[in-house]
Amino acid sequence: QVHLVESGGGLVQPGGSLRLSCASSINISDFNVMGWYRQAPGKERESVARMTHGGRTSYADSVRGRFTVSRDNAKNLIILQMSNLKAEDTAVYYCNAYQVEFSGKLNDYWGQGTQVTVSS
Repeated sequence: QVHLVESGGGLVQPGGSLRLSCASSINISDFNVMGWYRQAPGKERESVARMTHGGRTSYADSVRGRFTVSRDNAKNLIILQMSNLKAEDTAVYYCNAYQVEFSGKLNDYWGQGTQVTVSS
């Protein structure tokens, strides 16, 4: 069974930085796409940043230029570096990864979430 475990959330002042990590129980090279979502109170979950197996990245317009998604293959980590944080970045952040088996079956995995609060 695949497990994703996030860490690194917390309270930060506006303009500050945080680094979120997502530890995978399997080799992250087995995933087709990895990334981060977030959900603020009263809002739907939204995609924040994604990275394909080949390394192509994409970002939500609201975070482009401030957030960077990366990976550490040796440690099986998916990382989200967040800078110049704003109050509107406050949310629970979820790690996500999916893989497509040879049969075509899609496996979608989620972490338990980590709270990020941006406030003075």
